[in-house]
Amino acid sequence: MRNDGNLDDPFGSGRPADRSDDTPSINRLTTLRGLVRRTRFWAPTNPRPGRTKLAVATGAACCLGLVGVSQAGFGAPDRAAAPAPSAEVAERAAVDPASRAMERPSITPTTPTTPGAGPSATASPKATAKPKPKKTVRQIVPVAGLDRTQMNNAKKIVQAGKEMGVPRRALVIAVATAMQESTLLNYASGVLPESQNYPHQAIGWDHDSVGLFQQRPSSGWGTVEQLMDPEYATKAFLSALEEIPGWQDLPLSVAAQAVQISAFPDAYAQHEWRAGEVVAEILG
Repeated sequence: MRNDGNLDDPFGSGRPADRSDDTPSINRLTTLRGLVRRTRFWAPTNPRPGRTKLAVATGAACCLGLVGVSQAGFGAPDRAAAPAPSAEVAERAAVDPASRAMERPSITPTTPTTPGAGPSATASPKATAKPKPKKTVRQIVPVAGLDRTQMNNAKKIVQAGKEMGVPRRALVIAVATAMQESTLLNYASGVLPESQNYPHQAIGWDHDSVGLFQQRPSSGWGTVEQLMDPEYATKAFLSALEEIPGWQDLPLSVAAQAVQISAFPDAYAQHEWRAGEVVAEILG
């Protein structure tokens, strides 16, 4: 028979040595309560009221915590059961799967906007300036059986006439006359060695006649240097042609002969059609 005086002392000498850990939970709780009653709380000799209350409360809390640990440790399963989820947690768990299962709306990319033009203005590609077409110089080709040198001389005659402002008919007469007199080559004269000092393409021996129109310095047409210049020679011819009354209505051979006073007055007419073709090519 166990001593009742030692009932509240689990560590007393009257505790049976063969006591197992299978003591019911009620007995263990009674034992722990005895420990709490026997625990002495230390307090200073002259404590302040607030500090005394704090010390007592702290000691009580520690003892209660010890009781709670003892209750959880004795007679409980190895792992404590998880607390039941609250209603709010259950509601969130139900909403989350539903929201993840919902179909997400597709995102349509927006059209980029021009900076500063507002949200509705769409960016437009920069307009590239088209390069201006380069002006091409029309290449004048030799026609009517002429070579490049002859065609270039005919071009000089037409250009000089255009500077004077003469009509097309005067240009045809001038070209036809040069075809007859020099075959559209700038002649120097073997009689006038001075003429060979200037650019020329052939040398003739018809007295002192020089240049495209075989004009004679001795007849007052100009100096040798002047007459060897195709531009000057052409303007000298056209100026004399314009002094002939009604030259526009005269046959080509008559108008040319009135200026040149040639020994073969009818020879100019044969070049009229070729001269017209050359002038048309140059004028375009």
